[in-house]
Amino acid sequence: MPEQLLTILKFCWILLIWLFFIRVIRVAWVETRAPAEVPAGEPTPEARPRRAERRQARRIPTRLRVVEPTEAAGQSFALTAETVIGRAADCGVCLTADTFVSSAHARVFASDGRVLVEDLGSTNGTFLNAARITEPTPLFRGDRLQIGRTVLEASA
Repeated sequence: MPEQLLTILKFCWILLIWLFFIRVIRVAWVETRAPAEVPAGEPTPEARPRRAERRQARRIPTRLRVVEPTEAAGQSFALTAETVIGRAADCGVCLTADTFVSSAHARVFASDGRVLVEDLGSTNGTFLNAARITEPTPLFRGDRLQIGRTVLEASA
């Protein structure tokens, strides 16, 4: 190997060793330092919701709005902890006009801070964003849920 290449590699190796030591010292410093005091009345860092949790909460739908067919477009249904979608009169989202919808077609439910949609063994299937679902699948705002010939959009 040329002498210049060996010199460059030697300096890179020394730089990596120094970066490693700096990282070790930084971790030791953070671990041994006393925690910062939180003023009275303010939540502790552990109690504050994390950014990802807040972002996830903004994506959770609270309503289903009919997009298609145009005769029912704009109709809106509030989601509860468990909402059943179907043709039966006791369903939370009752789609009596659509003959392709089963009596109890699908269910939208909350689990672990997420909203999931599940097909209840319907004849024609349940589609989320044009993909057939076979297991409980997360539902977010803006997603389109097709039940029979009815298309519902998840919204706030």
